[in-house]
Amino acid sequence: MKSKPAAAAVRTLQKTRSAARGALLWGYEQRLAREVGAGGKLPRHLGLILDGNRRYARAGGMGREMGHSFGADKAHEVLQWCLELGIPAVTIWVLSTDNSSRDPEEIAHILSLLQREALNLSTDPRIHANRVRVRAIGQHSNFPGHVLDALRELESKTAHYDGMRLNIAVGYGGREEIVDAVKTHLSAQAAAGLTLTQAAAELAPDHISAHLYTADTPDPDFIIRTSGEIRLSGFMLWQSVYSEFYFCDVYWPGFRRVDFLRALRDFQGRDRRFGK
Repeated sequence: MKSKPAAAAVRTLQKTRSAARGALLWGYEQRLAREVGAGGKLPRHLGLILDGNRRYARAGGMGREMGHSFGADKAHEVLQWCLELGIPAVTIWVLSTDNSSRDPEEIAHILSLLQREALNLSTDPRIHANRVRVRAIGQHSNFPGHVLDALRELESKTAHYDGMRLNIAVGYGGREEIVDAVKTHLSAQAAAGLTLTQAAAELAPDHISAHLYTADTPDPDFIIRTSGEIRLSGFMLWQSVYSEFYFCDVYWPGFRRVDFLRALRDFQGRDRRFGK
């Protein structure tokens, strides 16, 4: 058993080491920030797949709801990083159509967070000072009325802004988005008097692109997925044909600014040839 002076010395050493690690990480982060700032090339449209909330909570001995709550807080933090760098468009994937099969209590908690965050964003000084236009994209017909009201209020308050485009993908699935785009196009063709045979004969990729949820936003240059999973799971299937991907081996609530900057530095080092 250690004496009291020895135990105090150990604690002091641990604190010193922790402070030293923190200082080294801070210095590394500052160097990354300078490199990214000097690199020049940043995504015009950044996609973020926010994955790992439940595993983060489980690893920390917390309930899954806490993981989602921490994840919502992290989204606010990452928004600030994007604003500081001047990234023109960001799409964050919060809830997929596949997630509807989860425990109803978990879905209810996620939707309550969505309502809360929509109301917070509608009065967030950063949103208005930076003229951020916010939209919720996906299929929302089954959402509770109070959640829809909060989303509509947020969209209404920011609809006239011309700064960053922030898309919140919720109740979203890439296949469903493409199906919705095809339905909208065919309905427009029918309204114009074309037969199904004529519409099919004239169908081109641009017709689908014009009716996607993100039709007025450039296709994503760069997509980051957290949690270590190496797949898109249906995120912007049509738009991501020439996207660069980055899979970060950290759960979303634990995603740090240094991780974000490291991903952007990686993007800046890539040679995008678009099939040429």
